Amino acid sequence: MNLEYLSVTEQAKMVADGEVSSRELTQHCLDRIARYNPDMKAFVNVLVDDALAQADALDETLAKTGRPVGPLHGVPMCIKDEDAVKGVRQGYGTNAVSTPAANDCEAVRRLRAAGAVFVGITAMPEFGQWPFTESTTHGYTRNPWNRERSVHGSSGGTAAAVSSGMVAAGMGGDGGGSIRLPAAWCNLFGLKVQRGRVSAAPDAALWRGLGVVGPLTHTVADSALINDVIASHLPTDKYEADPWPEPLSTAVTRDPGPLRILLAEKPASGGGKLDAGQRDALYRVGKMLADAGHHVDTGDLPKYKPGLVMIGEMAGGVSDELKVIEHPKRLELRTRHAAPLYRLLAPLSDPSERKAEKLAAQMFTIFDRYDLLLTPTTPTPPLPLGVINGHGLLHTIMVSLTYTAYTAIWNVLGNPAAAVPAGFTADGLPLSVQLVGAPNSEPLLVQAARQIEDALPWADKHPPLG
Repeated sequence: MNLEYLSVTEQAKMVADGEVSSRELTQHCLDRIARYNPDMKAFVNVLVDDALAQADALDETLAKTGRPVGPLHGVPMCIKDEDAVKGVRQGYGTNAVSTPAANDCEAVRRLRAAGAVFVGITAMPEFGQWPFTESTTHGYTRNPWNRERSVHGSSGGTAAAVSSGMVAAGMGGDGGGSIRLPAAWCNLFGLKVQRGRVSAAPDAALWRGLGVVGPLTHTVADSALINDVIASHLPTDKYEADPWPEPLSTAVTRDPGPLRILLAEKPASGGGKLDAGQRDALYRVGKMLADAGHHVDTGDLPKYKPGLVMIGEMAGGVSDELKVIEHPKRLELRTRHAAPLYRLLAPLSDPSERKAEKLAAQMFTIFDRYDLLLTPTTPTPPLPLGVINGHGLLHTIMVSLTYTAYTAIWNVLGNPAAAVPAGFTADGLPLSVQLVGAPNSEPLLVQAARQIEDALPWADKHPPLG
């Protein structure tokens, strides 16, 4: 049986119908991890025994009841190193934590309840500070499309695992583009949902509200399904999003109707140079949307620099996470240099959030004229490995600002945005565009992304792994 690159929905259906057992599917993923991960470094912890035990228990339940426990019954997934999985070390991209997590975080708990099998924990830069998945602890995570290239970050381990077919989907987090950027460089779909859409419990918020949790997937439908599973609100959450009128996996099947779309080549923060291939991809998708009956204008976004607003919230968020560190001397030198600065700037977090709310009210006036924005996701195709390796704090910050220019603003403002595959360069590197919507517009985003997927399919294209 050929199990290569099946979607989440296909895998779940095959397990529910008895065409394949969860153990067979899980063992297939573990075999693939064993083959490719030593070089690719997507996983920092492979949970072989736990995964097979989970799969066996799910198979036993299905045999006894005849019913799957949930929509992800038996589907192997990976979890980013910042999300708590009970009994597993939650490392935040470091080896400075040694105590296993006492409980699942809320998103992981909901995935487990839906029947997902956790095969491992994926790589990230320390504390997700940088948009490149490389660290002194775990080395470089390699891009399956060209192993001498970066996967972006910070959810780069998950992107490499999904893109290479080690799993059909995995979890990431997005505090400045950290789902969308690795999705862009790995030919994946990545949706940053509305702030408050997914509970950050046991924390009140992820990175003081900058961050959200979500999946990286091959297909738009898979993303919609997983986001339906993890969408949640608890009384301890700082933010709450307006509920969707229907499940996202239902909304994604609907036609959005004619939309007003602004194609914007430049980031709202201004500056930067867009690669010619990324620019071509942007206009190619714009033409496709116009041909599909949407009204597409070309223009500029309102000027906006996240600046100190984002820095305050990020500093507060990383300072919160640094409190769990048990072995400070194991941190990267760059993180040790940054830590006092984060603590100094952390008090700016609350006023930064208030300022972000005021800026959002100004920025969102663009959605009075347009339903969606179409922009690049990242300025260039995948860069060679070693983007930040060996560099100090200031250089790393400057490079990171360049590569989050199109994505970070929407974390500050809190509205949803998605990275959508948009073809390849002449030498086979993935290209991507970003769709951005008004607050609580995830249904519209997945509908438009599904139209792009139907017209310019990407999930049937796989990296040359050998």
